[in-house]
Amino acid sequence: MPYKALLSPPLAFLILTLAAGLLMYLSKYLALGNPKPSEQSKKAYSCGEQFSGHLIQPDYSQFFPFAFFFTILHVIAMVIATVPPETLGVFAVAVVYITGAVTGLLILLRK
Repeated sequence: MPYKALLSPPLAFLILTLAAGLLMYLSKYLALGNPKPSEQSKKAYSCGEQFSGHLIQPDYSQFFPFAFFFTILHVIAMVIATVPPETLGVFAVAVVYITGAVTGLLILLRK
């Protein structure tokens, strides 16, 4: 079965990279060409309104607690799920990690 060699990750990556490069090269012939860009094409478009140049400063203060909450819960779930069942202290390990997670979340979500 010679096609099994195509399923090896390095060869598959190389084939897909070459295919993507070929598609990018060929797609330039499908694109509409505009040899002389106008002044209007260099201006920012904002739903038909004049762009005032005011930059929005994103505030991630509400994002970080959720990201940290997600990370803590998933790391704890991964650690508990990968503890071998024949370990004597499986329950003790689970309790320690869950206690640590709850403590971290209480600290995180305090006002």
